[in-house]
Amino acid sequence: MSPDHPPGLDLDRLRGLLDRERPGLVTGPLSGRLIEGGRSNLTYAVTDNATKWVVRRPPLGHVLATAHDMKREHRVISALHPTNVPVPNPVLLCEDDEVLGAPFYVMEFVEGTPYRTADELLPLGPERTRGAVLELVDTLVELHAVDPAEVGLADFGRPEGFLDRQLRRWGKQLAASRNRELAGVEELHAALGRRLPTSPTPTVVHGDYRLDNVLIGKDDKIKAILDWEMSTLGDPLTDLGLLVMYSIPLELPNSPISTTASAPGHPAPAELVERYAARSGRDVSSVAWYTAFAWFKLAVILEGIHYRYTLGQTVGRGFDRIGELVPVFIEHGLTTLQEG
Repeated sequence: MSPDHPPGLDLDRLRGLLDRERPGLVTGPLSGRLIEGGRSNLTYAVTDNATKWVVRRPPLGHVLATAHDMKREHRVISALHPTNVPVPNPVLLCEDDEVLGAPFYVMEFVEGTPYRTADELLPLGPERTRGAVLELVDTLVELHAVDPAEVGLADFGRPEGFLDRQLRRWGKQLAASRNRELAGVEELHAALGRRLPTSPTPTVVHGDYRLDNVLIGKDDKIKAILDWEMSTLGDPLTDLGLLVMYSIPLELPNSPISTTASAPGHPAPAELVERYAARSGRDVSSVAWYTAFAWFKLAVILEGIHYRYTLGQTVGRGFDRIGELVPVFIEHGLTTLQEG
């Protein structure tokens, strides 16, 4: 297929749907391109040379019914759009597989940059980098301030027993996707279970909240939070713990996993936690547990990638070195729990 007609995106059928459902929205021939960087669902930029949109759909060849994912993502951004939480304006949800071969949704295209590495932040300089990361905390506070019932998300998840379920879920995931001994992983999982904190009032949880899942504009303000595929109702401090984890420099040369934590000006984790606590009013005394849980969760995800790589099911640059990172994440998790 040509670059203007990427796989999984039938522009003629998309145009037909938009003309039927949103007459007058599209004013010229559509072209599209795949946006790189997505973890699982596919993201395309589409334009008629006057306006830009984004199309989100499940991966190609996905056998499982993933209409639920698309519907959830569309539902949460639709609910949050009228609030202070910056999300793209949703345009349309299509659950008819006949159009693109899978359910999908269309939203406005938001101009901005997802900063994925410390090197990408260097041109901003220390002051602007610091401001962007603090803005990330402030925006998370805004998300967690939304009353789910007020925006129609009262049934968006099952917050009762959320942490226990999460811990069991990732434990099962680990058991299903490993073929080697991992020193300390059972110890970390068991210690997390013994020290399970009492969750605060549930909120909308993003589930993968970090700097490269937001778009930052030229004014250094967050223009949109992206990638809502893991969102639910649950414990807001899981988002904070993940953000803290991503704010700790890994200090691993040539690591296939990159974070922005080592960028000059990046605030230390303690400052992020203090800012969140001051602005949200939540008790963050158990943040070490949530950060250790984030290390455990990422260790399980990385071990799954390593496992698939050893079976020849995953190819690509850096996958051969993912496995050596897993013990590092486990050790960070154990150390964090002990120090907390």
